[in-house]
Amino acid sequence: MEDASKQHVEIEELQQVVGKRIAALVGVEAALVTSGCAAALTLGTAACVYAVDKSSLEETSNGNVLKNQVILQKSHRFSFDRAIQNVGVELIEVETVNELNNAINERTGMLFFLNFLDNESKIGREEFARIANRKKIPALIDAAADLPPARNLHILVEMGYDLAAFSGGKGLCGPQSSGLLIGRKELIKAAYLNGPPHEDSVGRIGKVSKEGIVGLLKAIELYLQRDPAADWREWEHRVDLIRLTIDKLHTVRAEPFVPKIANEVPHLAISWDPQVLGLTRTDVVNALRTGEPRIEVRPNESNESKIEIAVWMLQPGEAEIVARRCFEVLGPKHGD
Repeated sequence: MEDASKQHVEIEELQQVVGKRIAALVGVEAALVTSGCAAALTLGTAACVYAVDKSSLEETSNGNVLKNQVILQKSHRFSFDRAIQNVGVELIEVETVNELNNAINERTGMLFFLNFLDNESKIGREEFARIANRKKIPALIDAAADLPPARNLHILVEMGYDLAAFSGGKGLCGPQSSGLLIGRKELIKAAYLNGPPHEDSVGRIGKVSKEGIVGLLKAIELYLQRDPAADWREWEHRVDLIRLTIDKLHTVRAEPFVPKIANEVPHLAISWDPQVLGLTRTDVVNALRTGEPRIEVRPNESNESKIEIAVWMLQPGEAEIVARRCFEVLGPKHGD
């Protein structure tokens, strides 16, 4: 990234070369570096519903109606669907296969699936993709936090999704403000033409720098060189280190777990009886956040007597620090 910052480049040429390199690395037709996963959602939607030669929802001049509807499951509405709506489309909510089939019409430009909710969906991701393929409507899947496993970089497209969007700053460990859009060659081209560096485009606001483009490429190269088994053993070791420290507290329980989807790596859940310790989740979170050093835990506000610790982004030696701080907050001064 530092080397790129000192060079003058044609962004269009850089995007094309890097896109080809990333596509070859992960085994897909085409790829585009974006300024985050949200930008990938905007550009992916634009690719599906806009013409590639003008910023208009009109398909072409052949008299076709506007393809300005995006269909998604009602349970898949989330804060980032604003990135889809920014294109100017109408979101159509469905819940069942019959509703999905009945909702598809000549104005349908895209089907959208949120991978994070696959286990809780009435229509699973594979069936959702099959319906889109059968109806010949492009489908976009948001897999922002779904690395690892690395196979997600190609299996979602192989499953039938025309486009898949990822964050560059999560599991890939790339630039924090980077994202990745992969999929069908013609749609990736359309996404690019509807975004930066093109001035009169819906996605121009999501400018991606030469440093970010090169940085994400390097991050992907490094990511694919990693040993997944060795990484997993290290994460389990960190979880176990924290757990063994917490196990010394008889009023606190520590259990390893792996999320089913998104951040699918070893974590640690720490729970307690709030009546015994006199502490709520908010108390513990604030104590960890304001202590020295500051510790942040995973967002999980559904249980007022549990916190979840992620270890996979820790640096060497930091698991010991997390263990010590959790012990201080939940430990002896509360009766152990």
